[in-house]
Amino acid sequence: QVQLVESGGGLVQPGGSLRLSCAASGFTFSNHWMYWVRQAPGKGLEWVSTIASTGDTPVYATSVKGRFTVSRDNAKNTMYLQMNSLKHEDTALYYCAMDAQGLNRGQGTQVTVAS
Repeated sequence: QVQLVESGGGLVQPGGSLRLSCAASGFTFSNHWMYWVRQAPGKGLEWVSTIASTGDTPVYATSVKGRFTVSRDNAKNTMYLQMNSLKHEDTALYYCAMDAQGLNRGQGTQVTVAS
């Protein structure tokens, strides 16, 4: 049974940083490309980042490029999202997922950026 469990969200001031984690189980994590998607209040799911199974060639949405860094530790079956220079518009429920559309995703972790 596939399980994706996100953690690390919270309340942070603009300009601050957070590091999200995604613990995966129930499948061969090291074989899968992984994704971060997010859903802001009242909006649909938005793709944030993609990381290949080997950790190479991460890709980012324009809105987060240069501020967010995705990484993974295949030995720990865990993916990370380091978020720096956070903005109000980054406020959302963040999910890790096995597809870019977020159809197969975890329960999410809330990130709130507010003064």
